[in-house]
Amino acid sequence: MIPVNSVLQVGQFPDIMQMEIDKRLSATKMPDPKSKPPEGSFTAIITRSNTQIPQGLLEQLPSVGLVATCGVGYDNLPLDYLKASGIKASNTPGVLNDAVCELAIGMLFSLVRRIPEAHAFVQNKAWSKGLFTVTSTLAGKRVGIAGMGRIGQDLAKRLEPFKVKIAYTGPSPKALTYDYYPDLKSLANASDVLILACPATPETDKMVNAEVLDALGSSGYLLNIARGSVVDEGALLVALQQKKIAGAALDVFENEPNPNPGFLILDNVLLTPHIGSATTETRQLMTNLAIDNLEAFYNQQPLLTEVIN
Repeated sequence: MIPVNSVLQVGQFPDIMQMEIDKRLSATKMPDPKSKPPEGSFTAIITRSNTQIPQGLLEQLPSVGLVATCGVGYDNLPLDYLKASGIKASNTPGVLNDAVCELAIGMLFSLVRRIPEAHAFVQNKAWSKGLFTVTSTLAGKRVGIAGMGRIGQDLAKRLEPFKVKIAYTGPSPKALTYDYYPDLKSLANASDVLILACPATPETDKMVNAEVLDALGSSGYLLNIARGSVVDEGALLVALQQKKIAGAALDVFENEPNPNPGFLILDNVLLTPHIGSATTETRQLMTNLAIDNLEAFYNQQPLLTEVIN
């Protein structure tokens, strides 16, 4: 049982997620994480992974013992402060794998087969004046996945029926049948498609740089469903503008919701507004898992999906 008004809801939630929160607990709302917190003795916070929780906010809430975030990523939490203060954190892995993988495959086919342009070609009545450009097939391509965690492994399984050769990189090899590359540059060099599914950490910050993009090559495609911070966007823009790579599909950006305007005028990119988990079913599951973690915290039980810092 979660005590009434013991939880502070920080940031805005979509309606479908807010409905789940309102069903299961009575939270005090704080839409702006940079504002002064409302009066109350809050012992937990519920938030979203795209909401940055400032250390200064937590310093004003000395009774908080848990930050429960809806989402896999926890790069917007001040982890060092949480650890030093003995504050637990939880996220919601697993429940969004299906939605993220579905979007990744949809974006991949849309990019390689140029489906949005084909739609516009018919819609604009250009078909009557000539044939649409010939594209490329996914079958036979080499697909490299950077980050072979839950999402990376689920994505690899979904890609297997499309007759691609899968390889991956990460901190260390796993007990998988796919080829392992010890670094991103060598993986990019061996890939026709490079998919980013890694967490945002200091080690992955801007790991896709000019060297990696050069290794991917002029016929290679980049797909980012991870975080915007893992890509050097300046280098990516140059690579796209100069056709050093064939194209990119991006669901995440460094500056959301206002991505670099340079991407908006390119014809070899596919852009989506960070919608990897944006299905009704997934958002409900994420919210309820976050609340399950809150209930475990208040019942003095182990958290279901604790962030180990």
